[in-house]
Amino acid sequence: ACIVLRPSLEATEEEIIEFCRDRLRSYQVPRRVYFCQELPRSFVGKVLRRQLVEGKLAIEEDL
Repeated sequence: ACIVLRPSLEATEEEIIEFCRDRLRSYQVPRRVYFCQELPRSFVGKVLRRQLVEGKLAIEEDL
């Protein structure tokens, strides 16, 4: 899951996953959480999911 937090909020990956576990079915809970400054969007305003996946893969390669 890629998450953009509001500037006044702070959360950890564990807190987000625990929040999801309390509210979602087990298969819907994300395995990993990635924090982003902003989501890539098209000129229409839709989230560019392919760029999110590419960015996630680049992050995992760095680890």
